Amino acid sequence: MEGIASSSPIIDAHVHIFPPDVAARRDHYRERDRWFGMLHAAPDATVIQAAELLTAMDDAGVDGAVACGWPWGDHGLCRDHNDALAEAARIGGGRIAWLATVVPGSPEAAREAERAFGLGAAGVGELNADAQGFDLRDAAAFASLAEACRAFDRPVLLHASEPLGHADPGKGASTPDRIAALLAAEPDLRFVLAHWGGGLPFYELMPEIAALTRNVVYDTAASTYLYRPAVFRSVLDLVGPQRVLWASDHPVLTMRRFWRRTRPAANLRSDEIAPVLGGNAARVYRFEPPTREGAER
Repeated sequence: MEGIASSSPIIDAHVHIFPPDVAARRDHYRERDRWFGMLHAAPDATVIQAAELLTAMDDAGVDGAVACGWPWGDHGLCRDHNDALAEAARIGGGRIAWLATVVPGSPEAAREAERAFGLGAAGVGELNADAQGFDLRDAAAFASLAEACRAFDRPVLLHASEPLGHADPGKGASTPDRIAALLAAEPDLRFVLAHWGGGLPFYELMPEIAALTRNVVYDTAASTYLYRPAVFRSVLDLVGPQRVLWASDHPVLTMRRFWRRTRPAANLRSDEIAPVLGGNAARVYRFEPPTREGAER
């Protein structure tokens, strides 16, 4: 990455890729899944596959990426996408880790998560309560999936959204209060909260919220769409450099452009570069992509 000197792998901790059939028949999948249809209604809405992700990583100087699928509301679509992500990891030569997609609250959720872990999934996510029709405050609906993740020691990546600010089609209502209810119900489960946790880090100034979030890390996906650049420095100062994962949400925000826009804003200190840009993702997801020696950063 331009302007960064680091011998550690650079990892984009939140990207999305799709199976070939979804890319080829988007209209079909728009009809099958309400959330996919809403967010991909525009003809230019981007759907990429593993090869395109690898090209973007090369262009941005990124060593590894954590690939999410899509928060489908149908178990069969989740299973198909998980198989495609396992194949993407295989052809990625160690540069792609992946997260399983399941439908929380469904009878198949825990079994599918366990099957995906057997295929190599590094965790579960990005789960989305609005897209998949579950309630973050319903601990019973999440319990069997949580138990499977604990048994395999895998984290859960959750979509999070702000209770204030501008509206957009994918925002939803996974707000800090609802997320806090799930954290209270599952205190031993490891969580990654996307999009800066919908602002949850700022509530960590409250001791009771800081206690709830002891097993939580935050990713920076879609930052420049949501916040002023000062969010990087603000959250790093609040929660520390071990709890922030650099992530673009590629291709929603393209990886190279996201880095160019966030690098000066992040104002990373020398001791923060390695953990934020890759070390934390490597630890959380147990992912060690090969470092491309001599690559321009």
